[in-house]
Amino acid sequence: MTDKLTTALGLTTCSVNGCWLHTTAVARRAMGRTVADEIPFVKDVRFEYGVLEDVAPNVRRLIARNPGPFTHVGTGTYVIGRGRVAVIDPGPDLPEHIDNLRAELAGEEIAHILVTHTHADHSPGARQLKALTGAPTYGFGPHASGRYQRGEVVEAGADLEFVPDRVLRDGDLLEADGLRVEAVHTPGHCSNHLCFALPEQGALFTGDHVMAWSTSIVSPPDGDMAEYMASLQRLLTRKDTRYFPTHGAPIEDPKPFVEAYVRHRKQRERQILECLAAGTHTIDAMVPLMYVGLPPFLFPAAARSVFAHMLLLVEQERVRCDGEASLTASYGLR
Repeated sequence: MTDKLTTALGLTTCSVNGCWLHTTAVARRAMGRTVADEIPFVKDVRFEYGVLEDVAPNVRRLIARNPGPFTHVGTGTYVIGRGRVAVIDPGPDLPEHIDNLRAELAGEEIAHILVTHTHADHSPGARQLKALTGAPTYGFGPHASGRYQRGEVVEAGADLEFVPDRVLRDGDLLEADGLRVEAVHTPGHCSNHLCFALPEQGALFTGDHVMAWSTSIVSPPDGDMAEYMASLQRLLTRKDTRYFPTHGAPIEDPKPFVEAYVRHRKQRERQILECLAAGTHTIDAMVPLMYVGLPPFLFPAAARSVFAHMLLLVEQERVRCDGEASLTASYGLR
C-alpha cells in the first residue's frame, strides 16, 4: 500500500535515521537537482509472513512481521544450506518470528547464527535463537567497537547486549552444509557491519549496507561517512552478481546500483557545499534547503545524515568548522 501510494504521488524515498524522507518531483525540480532519483529502487517484495521461502539455490528467507519506515516490509532472516544450516540476521526481539523460523526448519539443525550488525532489528533475536538451539553466534564484535562498554555515548536504536561467541574478521570463512560463507567487513552504516558472501554462487548478503528499496543511514558517532564510501567502493571491486539485503527485494544488477548509491552521496556533498557558498553555515538551516517538502518533524533525522557528510568534508579539509564539529556548529568553505 505504501509503495503504491509513493509511486502514485511521484515521491522519492531515502532512509535517514529510521525515517522515510519523501521529496516530490515538483520539489526536486524546484531545487534544480535530483536527489536519489537515479537509484533504480525496487520496492515491491513478494513474500508471505511466517513462510520460509526459496529465493535462490541454497538460500531461503523468512520475513519478520516488523514493518516500518526503517525496516520496509520487515527484517528478512536468511537461511543458508539445507539440513545443517546457517541463519543470517535472526531479527528483532520478536518471539513469534523465532518460533516461525524454528517451525519452518523442523528436522534441520541450526549450526551457525550470523549477525550483520548490532541494530535492534537485526541482532536481538540471536539471543533467543541461541538459547533454543545452542548454536554459536558470529559477528564482528559488540556495538560501536566496544565504545559503549567503555562508557562512551553511542546512538539510539542499537543492540548494546550482543557480543558474538565467535568473532569474525574480514575474509574469515565458515561452512554451512558444505557451502563456504565469507565475512566481508563493510563499516560505515555502523562500525561492526559485515556482509556475508557465498563465493561459489556470487551472492552477497548486504545487511543494511546496500538495500534495494532505500538508501542506508549513516548516523554518527558509530556511523562514519568516510568508511561508508570506502565500503561502497570496495563492493565495486568484487565479483558478486546478486545482493540479498536484510530489508526488501534482492538487487539483481549490483554494480550499477552501487554506483548510483555513490553518486547520490556525492550529490549530498555538492548540496552542502552549495549551501555554504550561498552563506548558509549551520546544519539546521541547510536541512530545509536540501530536503524540500520534508515534514519539519523529520528535520532532526535529516540533520544527522547531513552531519555525517559534514564530518567527512571537514576531515578532507574542504570545509572548516568554527570550534568542535557538531550538529549545532557553524561551518564554512576553506
